[in-house]
Amino acid sequence: MKKILITGVAGFLGSNLLRKMLHEGHAVVGIDNLSMGKLDNILPYMNDSNFTFLQKDIVETSTFQELDADFDAIVHLAAFKIPRYGKTLDTLQINGKGAENVLNFAREFSIKCVLASTSDVYGMSTDLPFKEDGNCLIGDSKAPRWAYAVSKLYDEHLALAYMEAYNFPVVLLRFFGSYGPNQHLSWWGGPQSVFIEKIFKDEVIPIHGDGQQTRTFTYVEDTITGIYLATMKDEANGEVFNIGAGGEQEITILDLAKLLKRLSGTPGELKYELIPYDQISKGRKYQDVMRRVPDTTKSEKILGFKAKVGVEEGMLKAIEWQRQFIEINVEK
Repeated sequence: MKKILITGVAGFLGSNLLRKMLHEGHAVVGIDNLSMGKLDNILPYMNDSNFTFLQKDIVETSTFQELDADFDAIVHLAAFKIPRYGKTLDTLQINGKGAENVLNFAREFSIKCVLASTSDVYGMSTDLPFKEDGNCLIGDSKAPRWAYAVSKLYDEHLALAYMEAYNFPVVLLRFFGSYGPNQHLSWWGGPQSVFIEKIFKDEVIPIHGDGQQTRTFTYVEDTITGIYLATMKDEANGEVFNIGAGGEQEITILDLAKLLKRLSGTPGELKYELIPYDQISKGRKYQDVMRRVPDTTKSEKILGFKAKVGVEEGMLKAIEWQRQFIEINVEK
């Protein structure tokens, strides 16, 4: 049995990783300030003797000063995502300061640190599929969406610098389109969250641009398997990994909407509106990524990781989970 510290434990990935860790017999201490994570996500585990929950903020240095030193690994998932609704400063400061505090704690006690990054760091690169040692092409600084990518690139460089300077292992994981149970139900959770709700409410789905931009969606159980393997395997130490489904899961956003409509079993035709990019951000510059697909060769070779759940199977599971949530709210 290992003892694992998970930041952002009440969030989408954090709560699913908690379930996996406890199922595998490990002890977990989880940190979350519940600003974006939900207590409901971890309620099923609150009485588990192998789980301790701390409602604290990773930005506060005191959070880590009060922790014991006997962890085998830290999985740092807490983050502030793309500033779609403003709060760009929060994105930069929370991600930067949070990672610094986590890495300082790991350095002090020589604890392995697995740090969540994002496929957003590849930016608008046209070198497809994205390889871990490939170039990152970040767009205009006046486009706020890149604040998230830049904050995560900074976290990556900071982690590697800490490893070099202080000789403790770090692992960097770049996630591709994770979705499934406990996903956030706004754009924070991804387009599928918004699309599913619109479909069940028989409302118009907003699709940015012409809808031909692609994403590679990865069902959460597969993402969690990748995180777990990276945490447990020494071979992962010092490496950067794409954690995502293969290229066969790549789908256009418009086709995603059509797929979700079909899988939902709801009557009528799909309702959607194509929204020009210059109308999305209300005066703020918007830039999109036209294709996002990972090269998973490295994660397959070193971690033994390969996504198993197809996009149709996974989206059906996501629909069933979210449909129950929507029905509960409608009844209220």
